[in-house]
Amino acid sequence: MPALRHHITNLTNATRTVLFWLALLLPLSITIGSVCAAFLWLLDWATQNRFSHPELLYLLPVGGAFVAWLYTRFGGTAEAGNNLIVDEIHTPSAGVPCRMAPLVFFGTIITHLFGGSAGREGTAVQLGGSLASTAAKYLRLPHAQTRLLLMSGISGGFGAVFGTPLAGAIFGLEVITIGRIDYAGLLPCLLTAILADWTCHSWGIHHALYHIDTITLTAPLLQHPILLAKTALAGIIFGLVALIFAEANHRIGALIKRHIPSAPLRAAFGGCAIIALVWLFQTRAYLGLGVWSAIPGDPTIAGFFAPSADYWSWALKLLFTVITLSTGFKGGEVTPLFFIGAALGHTMANILNAPTDLFAGLGFVAVFAAAANTPIACTLMGIELFGAANAVPITLACWVAYICSGHHGIYLSQRIVTPKHNRITTTLNDTLRSLRLPK
Repeated sequence: MPALRHHITNLTNATRTVLFWLALLLPLSITIGSVCAAFLWLLDWATQNRFSHPELLYLLPVGGAFVAWLYTRFGGTAEAGNNLIVDEIHTPSAGVPCRMAPLVFFGTIITHLFGGSAGREGTAVQLGGSLASTAAKYLRLPHAQTRLLLMSGISGGFGAVFGTPLAGAIFGLEVITIGRIDYAGLLPCLLTAILADWTCHSWGIHHALYHIDTITLTAPLLQHPILLAKTALAGIIFGLVALIFAEANHRIGALIKRHIPSAPLRAAFGGCAIIALVWLFQTRAYLGLGVWSAIPGDPTIAGFFAPSADYWSWALKLLFTVITLSTGFKGGEVTPLFFIGAALGHTMANILNAPTDLFAGLGFVAVFAAAANTPIACTLMGIELFGAANAVPITLACWVAYICSGHHGIYLSQRIVTPKHNRITTTLNDTLRSLRLPK
C-alpha cells in the first residue's frame, strides 16, 4: 500500500505540473503565434512593396537611422536583443523589457521595407522572450519558472516563424548553452512551440516549402560511403563559412562602432553602403530575405535546389548581410544563413558532383547549425522541412559543421558547458564573449 500511495502521489504531482504549464503556456503561445502571424504578414507586405517601389531603397539610410534613434531614446537594454534573453535565463536581473517586442517588430519591418539584408528569427525570438518575461513579471513567478518560461518564449517564436515546432522546441533549450540541454524545459518548450505554430497557421500564414527529391535510402549501398564522404567534406566548408559570418559580424560591428559612436549615424552609413553595393554589383538580388523574388532570374533559396552554374551567391549574400547587421539594422541572421547555406551547398554540389537539391538542403541547415551552435535543433529542422529519408546526411552535415565552426557563434552570450575540443579550458560561467576577451 505505501508503494501504491507513492505512485499515486507521483502521478498526481506530474498531472498537476502538466496542467500548470498548459494553463500558463496556452495564452502565451496563442499570443506569440498571433504576433508572429502579424509579423510574417507585414514582412510579406514590406517585401512586395519593396519590389513594387524600387525607389524605397534610397530611404534605407533614413529608415535605419530613425530605428537606431528609437532604440537609443527608448530601447535601453532591449538593444542587446537575443543575447539579453540568454543572459536573463542564466543570470536574472531586470528582466527582458516589454518594449523590446514593439521596437524589434517595427525595426525589422523597416529594414525589409527599404531593402536591408536581414532575417526574421531574431525578431521572433525577441518577441517570444519579451512576452514571456512580461508574463513572468505579472504573475510574479520564481526564477526557476521564469527561466523555463523564457526558454519557452524562444521556442514558440522560433517554431511559429519557421513552421518547425520540433526544431523550435529544441532550439529554445540548445541555444542557451553549448554542450548541454536542460531536460526540465522539454515539456514547456515543446508545448509552446506546437501551440504557437498551430496559432500562426490558423491565421492563414503559410511557410515556404522546399523539396529534396534525391533519396539516399534508395541509392545503391556502395554509393553511400562516397556520398557521406562528400557530405562530411561539405560540412567542413559549411562550418568554416559560418565561422567567417559570425566573426565578420562581430569584428566589423565593433570596428564601425569604434569609428562611428552614434548609432543613427552607423545605421545611415550602413544604408549608404548597401546602396553602394547594389550599384557596384548591379543587382538587388541580395536584399531582404531572399526567400522569393519578383525579378526573374534572381537567385533565391528555392532556386538553389535546382541545378545551375551559380558559384558566388553565398559570398555576396554574406557581404550584404554582414554590412546590414553590423551597422545596427534590426532583423536576424537565420534566414540569410539559410540563403548562404543553400547557395554554398549548391556550389559544393557542382564542385563535388553531388545531388544539387540534397546539398542545398544540407547547407540550408548546417551553416545555421554551426553559426548558432545548435546542431540537434537544426537536424530536426532538416527532417521537418525535407523529410526523414535523408536524416543521416543531414545529421552528419550539421554535426561536422558544428565542430568545425569552433568556439564562435552569432550569440555571444551562449555559455560553454562542454567544449567542442579539449584544446581550451573553460570555467562554469565562460561565454563565447569571454573567450574573445584578452586573458
